[in-house]
Amino acid sequence: MSRSTLRLTVAQALVRFLAVQYTERDGVRHRLIAGTWGIFGHGNVAGIGQALLEAGEETMPFHQGRNEQAMVHAAVGYARQLNRLSAQAVTTSIGPGATNLVTGAALATVNRLPVLLLPGDYFATRAADPLLQQLEHPVEADLSVNDTLRPVSRYFDRITRPEALIPSALNAMRVLADPVETGAVTLALPQDVQAEAYDWPEEFFADRIWHVRRPAPEPAELAAAVEAVRGARRPLIVAGGGIHHSEAEMALKAFVEATGIPVASTQAGKGSLRHDHPADLGGVGHTGTAVADELARTADLVIGVGTRYTDFTTASATLFQEPGVRFVNLNVAAFDAHKLSARTLVADARAGLEALTEALSGHRVDAAYEAEYRAGKERWEEVVDAVYRADDEHAVLTQTQVLGALDSVVGDDDVVINAAGSLPGDLHKLWRARSPRQYHLEYGYSCMGYEIPAGIGVQQAAPGTPVWSLVGDGTYLMMPTEIVTAVQEGLPVNLVLIQNHGYASIGGLSEETGGERFGTAYRYRAADGTFTGAPLPVDLAANAASLGMDVLRAKTVRELRDALATARASDRPTCVYVETDPTPTAPAAEAWWDVPVAEVASRDAASRARERYDERVVDRRRHL
Repeated sequence: MSRSTLRLTVAQALVRFLAVQYTERDGVRHRLIAGTWGIFGHGNVAGIGQALLEAGEETMPFHQGRNEQAMVHAAVGYARQLNRLSAQAVTTSIGPGATNLVTGAALATVNRLPVLLLPGDYFATRAADPLLQQLEHPVEADLSVNDTLRPVSRYFDRITRPEALIPSALNAMRVLADPVETGAVTLALPQDVQAEAYDWPEEFFADRIWHVRRPAPEPAELAAAVEAVRGARRPLIVAGGGIHHSEAEMALKAFVEATGIPVASTQAGKGSLRHDHPADLGGVGHTGTAVADELARTADLVIGVGTRYTDFTTASATLFQEPGVRFVNLNVAAFDAHKLSARTLVADARAGLEALTEALSGHRVDAAYEAEYRAGKERWEEVVDAVYRADDEHAVLTQTQVLGALDSVVGDDDVVINAAGSLPGDLHKLWRARSPRQYHLEYGYSCMGYEIPAGIGVQQAAPGTPVWSLVGDGTYLMMPTEIVTAVQEGLPVNLVLIQNHGYASIGGLSEETGGERFGTAYRYRAADGTFTGAPLPVDLAANAASLGMDVLRAKTVRELRDALATARASDRPTCVYVETDPTPTAPAAEAWWDVPVAEVASRDAASRARERYDERVVDRRRHL
């Protein structure tokens, strides 16, 4: 019996296949690959480029980028905003275009966020060998620069024959749609294979729905978790990003209100409870609040929900100090659920929280414990008010006052984006998240340059939502290129550009660890060869304007509030530029972070830093 076929190139078949893939969860369908970012070169222009042109915008929307890494960041921002239910693809040429994907791929995989990468590759037939940009390896002829993507991809394949696309494309979609497996997926496409024709079975292009599971907890695991909660005097929830990905915020709220157990959040989990909920204690760990970290030190049970417990969360294994502390980890991934020798609850976050709430009916923590953490929360709110406040509205602004001004302007649905520098710590401690998706911190990879392209991705995912990309001068100088894309697409991303003349975060860390702020200031060389001269005469606001942004400069708190309000009301990409006093004004860290210090050194600063390090490192413990 003959089957109906379509004769298409490999690239044409791939684009047509991607256009009919869907995810479905809770009865709601989403397009799995909603668009493709691309920069074209000889490795993809006549293959994927021609296929996208032939397919048209209705079949596969195309987005033009300026930097390959930034295109991945934009796709990741898009996927995160849509709770991993929809993603985007990124196509590049061979050579540097492909290797530029590596950082973005690592970011996606570290953060468990889906993105499909389609780099061009060398001729599968070796008809032209070596060709432009080919990396020749003397003993591994099948090695290409795309192999750099293997360790940072959750799935990788090189399509050297047309028919190999069918199983590989299906596997790629399986991984992208799976909440346990998801991350960067790479299909390397030799440029001759992209253009090769093949008779494809029509069934390959039928609509295909990938069901996103909500696995319920296994009864024995649930019973063990319930027993642990009932036996705890001072339980604490650590809310991770999995709560957002599962859309489990209301289930968490119901669980907390039924049991009285307080919530401290990781960077990815902040906003799981609204900031003014009496059980929301804010951030936890090295950049956590005083109340959250104090409860973490004395907790006898830590309930991790959707978190992978990075060193910032655990304060490098020094935070959870109660001798008998135990852990219950609710996570869809068994890999994360088993961390810290926990009792596991391998399940979807929402399904697991709902099951716990039902099984714990009638159970509630002691009233004195509730009163304790509520009082601690009130004290911390006073701290936030103090660092947000600007008593002298004409003085040089501090970074925390910039956050206070933004706090006074944003609405409940605004999205605030950041990734690196000193801002993540200040935001984790101080930001008052009003809605589940307002706080968008990429801190799994903490990648400088993420913020602006991610803002574009969020705008694409949630049109009409005010988006704020917060960047310091160091981050801005690494990757401002996608400003041009925001202007081209008419996406009103708001850029808050903070100039403090250097790497403020690493400068502070350098000082703490005996590095004496070496190499962290943006200044001229002095006579002694160090970078301690006058600040560089760089006008970043003028640079943003040259790329097409509207630019508003603010020198005082009043001017800043006015500029932020103007930006929020604008329908164009707008930059609010402010110079700040580099002196830290946020509350000091409430928990340690292990950055090893030189064990021997001739400089006094390093020797003193090592003494401090030795005093803290003894608090490390293994939870067994």
